[in-house]
Amino acid sequence: MGINRRDFLKVTAGSGLLLAADISPGLAAAPRSLPPDAVGILYDATLCIGCKSCMVNCKKYNSMPGGALHRKDGTIPYEYQTAARIYDAPTDLSDKTLNIIKAYRSGTGLNKDREENGYSFVSQHCLHCLDPACVSVCPVAALHKEPDTGIVAYAAERCIGCRYCQVACPFGVPRFEWGESSPKIVKCQLCRHRIAKGGYSACCEFCPTGASLFGKVIDLRQEAMRRLGLKPGSYYDYPLNRLNAGRTIPTKVSGYNDHIYGLTEAGGTQYMLLAGVGFEKLGFNPRITGQAYPELTWEYIAKVPALVALLLLGGAGIHLLTRDKTNE
Repeated sequence: MGINRRDFLKVTAGSGLLLAADISPGLAAAPRSLPPDAVGILYDATLCIGCKSCMVNCKKYNSMPGGALHRKDGTIPYEYQTAARIYDAPTDLSDKTLNIIKAYRSGTGLNKDREENGYSFVSQHCLHCLDPACVSVCPVAALHKEPDTGIVAYAAERCIGCRYCQVACPFGVPRFEWGESSPKIVKCQLCRHRIAKGGYSACCEFCPTGASLFGKVIDLRQEAMRRLGLKPGSYYDYPLNRLNAGRTIPTKVSGYNDHIYGLTEAGGTQYMLLAGVGFEKLGFNPRITGQAYPELTWEYIAKVPALVALLLLGGAGIHLLTRDKTNE
């Protein structure tokens, strides 16, 4: 049985009203608070020596290609054989690199942690926002906040490849496997598979200087505030690898830029940074404010399902109308 133009318009208009009624800002996720046992990382650029041990071990313990010592069969050789080594040298996050060390340099680049004629290293990976935009825009809950740890986790089996998360993330973290036949989103998950077994993030465990420090976010915030009050030139027993684990390394304080990055940015994050150089110079977007991004993204993302449904209805209607006209 055919459908005339008047009936088609009635169906389309009615469906549009139903969709408009169902898709509303009230369905957006409520702003999240920090779970008491939430874990995270404090990265101190003044302690970083750019050794990239965090990158190598991130790849090793997350089964990412390149960056470590490999044989063709995937095992690590004990003997030193240059021919057996396979290295990569990524310059940014990618579908094969979850964590990256970058460098800032000015003028002569002689003075560490100085903006003029100096240099600094910086580590970049997922910041695990308290109220993550990537989670709020994912239509199938492939990205979600773990209720206890606060980690922004990813379930590949749910992902439909829409890449809304890539567009929404203010820090440009999620990456897509463009070269794979069954692609997925790739991002740091704070080594949650290791945490589940009593371990912690590989980037922190294998950092030789304490630049990457794992712990509860509440405690890391206090540690960051304590460091901002340290006097340049004095010595401080910097915790090593894991906060409150009893391991410290006495190091001369070089001085800090008076800001804890991630404390308020994008509504707050579980990965915080300290540095002696301004964070804009280290590559962080100065336009990111303290506002949680789901408040900004929902206004636009909420319209997408209705738009897609209307396009499908429109296409079906055109097909019916043209088919009826052809059969006349």
